[in-house]
Amino acid sequence: MAEPAPILTLTLNPALDMATEVAEIIPGHKLRCSDPLLDPGGGGLNVSRAIRALGGDSLALVALGGLTGDRLAGLIRAGGVTFLSILGPGETRQSLTVTEASTGKQYRFMLPGPVWGEAERARVFTLLRATSRPGGISVISGSQPPGVPADFPRDLALSMPGSRVVLDTSGTALTEAVRNPIPGLAVLRMDGEEGEGLAGASLHSREDTAAFAQSLVHRGVAEHVIIARGADGNVMADATSRIFARAAKVKVRSTVGAGDSFVAAFVLAMSRGQPPAEALSLGSAAAAAAVMTDATQLCRPEDVMRLLPECATISV
Repeated sequence: MAEPAPILTLTLNPALDMATEVAEIIPGHKLRCSDPLLDPGGGGLNVSRAIRALGGDSLALVALGGLTGDRLAGLIRAGGVTFLSILGPGETRQSLTVTEASTGKQYRFMLPGPVWGEAERARVFTLLRATSRPGGISVISGSQPPGVPADFPRDLALSMPGSRVVLDTSGTALTEAVRNPIPGLAVLRMDGEEGEGLAGASLHSREDTAAFAQSLVHRGVAEHVIIARGADGNVMADATSRIFARAAKVKVRSTVGAGDSFVAAFVLAMSRGQPPAEALSLGSAAAAAAVMTDATQLCRPEDVMRLLPECATISV
């Protein structure tokens, strides 16, 4: 069997993720929290963590700064993820997830992170040119830091010639990637709400979602476009086919990390040369496995393998 293609993940706006629980959220009261769980956070970093959990390898490039950055680096090392740090500006951000025990509702507070300037952007391109490999897979995932232009993912992708780039972002960066396609982009992933925003219409059915995804492929946005449909499953289209992978039926504890777990499993399958349909099934199983775990925890491999048979693909 051939060696898996190398996987590189990029996280420019990571976070020290804290998760805690309170009995009830009442405005104006002091809320006594449970002991916090601390985890490394940020799209690409979560992808690398999930890849490791699933038995794969990757190299995570992570922008870190200040004392919070030092603490985050310690957590990354403790988790066994291979990483290189990029000197980021200021202090690495923090995020807080609070679960209200009485209702099960989850509240997520995301800080914006420090503003980037020319020096930080230049350091990223230098490191990408040194670490990306032709034939490898590069994952650009998570929010973009304040101070970078909306088309920054385009510049990042073009700085890695020969690499198959997977983009999973949001907001203006996603809008820009659709409005002005990135040449050669291998995979673009988004959630259903983002897809509807870009389509300017509700995507009620799997067929609606698949048709919109394929329209983006035909416009040259990416070779494969994936749109998540939440508890229903995931749709993927290329130029000639449209497939759907069911979501396994599980009890939801937390939706944090489901998308990153999907990307991790999908990319790991890509790196091993598995067909796109198998990659979509594995990603769907990993997303379902992730929602079974608490707060900032990601998918567990035993859950992924157990759920995989429920995530078969069909044409739509």
